[in-house]
Amino acid sequence: MQAFSRLLDVLAELRQKCPWDSVQTNQSLRANTIEEVFELCDALAREDQQGIQEELGDVLMHVCFYAMFGAEKGQFDLADVCDKVREKLIFRHPHIYGDVKADTPDAVADTWEQRKQKEKSGTQSVLSGVPAALPALIKAYRIQDKARHVGFDWEQREQVWGKVKEEITEFEAEVANMDEDKAEAEFGDVLFSLINAARLYHINPDNALERTNRKFIQRFNYLEQQTLSRQQMEFQSMPVYNQQEYRWATVSGRRPPLLSPREKRMAAALCFSGALDTDGVLEAMRSFLSTFFRYTPGESDDGIHKPSTLARLLLRHEHKRRDR
Repeated sequence: MQAFSRLLDVLAELRQKCPWDSVQTNQSLRANTIEEVFELCDALAREDQQGIQEELGDVLMHVCFYAMFGAEKGQFDLADVCDKVREKLIFRHPHIYGDVKADTPDAVADTWEQRKQKEKSGTQSVLSGVPAALPALIKAYRIQDKARHVGFDWEQREQVWGKVKEEITEFEAEVANMDEDKAEAEFGDVLFSLINAARLYHINPDNALERTNRKFIQRFNYLEQQTLSRQQMEFQSMPVYNQQEYRWATVSGRRPPLLSPREKRMAAALCFSGALDTDGVLEAMRSFLSTFFRYTPGESDDGIHKPSTLARLLLRHEHKRRDR
């Protein structure tokens, strides 16, 4: 608590003496707060403990500033904030501070929502507690989760897949009709149903999507790095077709389509260097040999499964083709 007290002393001094801190308001600091929360979320996703510690401090600083703004207006102070959240926690945990029974996490969540409705005197909608400013994906999850607490849910979670398929079919129909507005609406329904499926199977859709985002970024960064370091050429200058098709295929392990001679030489160089010793590259090289040079690896080709051997074969057949 001494550390917290020292922090408050510093913030109070900054509020009085710093030209920037002294003019901040709820509205001027709001965007910064959003940024700090996202930075904290990023550190949490990466399990970056040092980053989490730092970003928690930034968020705490903002909480303290808002409490200071309220105190300056005579509306509330930090003690009021602490008292309010303490009272809320006690009221919403009657299984700890009362005689309500809740032995599972789901039961506790149901109790939380029920008590939250009582706080509002039951006059507001169940969904009124979902912030309008939430990102759409998180909002959809929270809407469905809140509806669940009042019994609006599938009897069996497997039933959701029928709804997912129905929405996909409707989306495909609107795409086929070339109606962009209706297609957008139906695509929203597809996403909403998939988010519902994720909820039913205890998957956080936001975490799942972020996981895929990071996987894509990692793969793309790898491709870019390999291109620049192995070929000394600007990735941005390559044809879009080449970027999207071949190089992504080599990383993801999928078979690539037909490639240009320039790309074949690049693939060979990468194999020689050992940079892409993966099943995807092996498959790609075999595909190139059979497609461009009508070469079918036989059982007698003992080294055909090695990247370096494939690369030599590719270059050898390309030289033969040039001589014709």
